[in-house]
Amino acid sequence: MAEQLTKEPAQAWITTFAGTAINLCLGILYAWSIWKTALVNTDRAGQIMSGVNEGWIYLNNAQAATPFSLCVIIFALLMIPGGRIQDRISPKFGAVLGGLCLATGCIVAGLMKSYAGLIIGFGILGGIGMGIGYAAPTPAALKWFGPHRRGLISGLVVGGYGGAALYIGALGQWLIDNYGITGSFVGLGVFFAVVVIIAGQLLKTPPPGYVPPAGPKTRALRVGEVAKSTSHDWEASEMFKTWQFYALVIMFILTTQSGLLIIANANGLMLKAAKEMPFFMANAWILVSFGGLVNASGRVGTGWYSDKIGRVNAYTINCGVSALCMFMLPFVIASNNVFLLFLVVGVGYWQYGGGLSLMPSFTADFYGPKNLGFNYGLVFIGWGLGFFMARIGGTIEDLTGSLAYAFYISGALLVLAVILARVTKRPQWSKFRGTATSEA
Repeated sequence: MAEQLTKEPAQAWITTFAGTAINLCLGILYAWSIWKTALVNTDRAGQIMSGVNEGWIYLNNAQAATPFSLCVIIFALLMIPGGRIQDRISPKFGAVLGGLCLATGCIVAGLMKSYAGLIIGFGILGGIGMGIGYAAPTPAALKWFGPHRRGLISGLVVGGYGGAALYIGALGQWLIDNYGITGSFVGLGVFFAVVVIIAGQLLKTPPPGYVPPAGPKTRALRVGEVAKSTSHDWEASEMFKTWQFYALVIMFILTTQSGLLIIANANGLMLKAAKEMPFFMANAWILVSFGGLVNASGRVGTGWYSDKIGRVNAYTINCGVSALCMFMLPFVIASNNVFLLFLVVGVGYWQYGGGLSLMPSFTADFYGPKNLGFNYGLVFIGWGLGFFMARIGGTIEDLTGSLAYAFYISGALLVLAVILARVTKRPQWSKFRGTATSEA
């Protein structure tokens, strides 16, 4: 008789979808190009904007990329204490604290009406809020599930962050058009505060002694399944002694840099490629929202098929195809083919989103779920270091008038990512004696 399979309790799924809701607020980062387009006018740099945006000063491309880049690196650094808060205090506390920091940052950025306000509000306070808030939902949800669901659950939770641009792109543009840059930041800040306070109350971790239910594969093929996941919960001090930790950080950098380059410039890419299409010129935000949809889908989809074909294979497919698209992107823009633009940019968004569901799953598989909040916070440094390509892209565009060279560099780095992923195997605890060895 087949062994009776147990299911995860309702709270496991409540935590998962509450985490998705929180990330739908924190993901304003991915709609940054909406504000960049409103803030940048190279023909009138230094002049005061008129109309609903009166009082704001136009910026150049490098300046407009700085709040975004600063937010990314602070986000990554604050994931470390954010992970500790999640592990030691509670995911509810971390999510609410982070969400309120982001909400405050948006309001500060809107009211200050200045470059300094964008740095302080969006860059610093926004980065702090995202780091602390983002560290809470994913580890909390993953602790309820066994290895057979880690990819899917991770994808569902972080999919909210990627999917945020789907609605913030359109909503942000509408707010800017009708209430100005200030009104857009303040309105979204208030909205975010309400959502994270409510959803944060629903985040819970399993009680002591809880054992995640095993899936059909784990029950039927336990030996094969255990080979994919560690049986030991590694401490951070132990993890630091494995070369695989540093490989995961570098893999995160390489999978991130191309996505952040596209995200920071999506609105502008549409304006360049759709010069002869008035509808898309007037609604460039559509590419941003499309990117949010594909970003979120890439997280869920990649998480799902990584459970089936393995993390490394999923990572290889995503990065390999995305590298090809990055090399093609300058030619697609020059062709003014909007359909191809959506296709190649969509691949870039999918790969980027997929990386953000793969890396927490890699970390849990390599080092166990118990200390995942803190351990993943350390691996997440790689995501923050991926900001460099968005900043370099802004400088390249100011110097050459094009992002072509940035796209070529980014594609080459994705090829390097594939090579690194293929040689990185899980560390084997049974052979760990100060220097860990790989497990086939």
